[in-house]
Amino acid sequence: MRLGSRARAVLNTVNLSTPLGLALAAAARTPLRRGPDGLFIAEGYRPRLPLAAAFVVGNVVFTRGSAGGLVARPALLAHESRHATQYAFCLGLPFLPLYFASALWSWSRSGDPAAQNPFEKLAGLADGGYVAERRQERGRP
Repeated sequence: MRLGSRARAVLNTVNLSTPLGLALAAAARTPLRRGPDGLFIAEGYRPRLPLAAAFVVGNVVFTRGSAGGLVARPALLAHESRHATQYAFCLGLPFLPLYFASALWSWSRSGDPAAQNPFEKLAGLADGGYVAERRQERGRP
């Protein structure tokens, strides 16, 4: 494992975001697999929310499909890995309200929670399966 991935894994354990992800996986009865770069992959996630093919809590990547299916989509896995790094930079759990505030801001500006969300932009909109702009920013011609 690379030094950066190892540091992220340690930081996300200490800042409690990975333990929260592991607890969510256990509560959702989602099987865990080891993924690349210190990530865990929680496969077969069934709850309705969030409405995403994949999402991350700490170093735990949740997918509705299989771990193998996620690994076969390297761009999406890289996108979620970047979000795991964002948890580390935000000192863990503060990432959640910051992300949701950014999604609200993006939605108010563009009508899309991802298009103007700085966290999604930094993680790579296209890699996450998002479109850069769904419609023009509100209030602009």
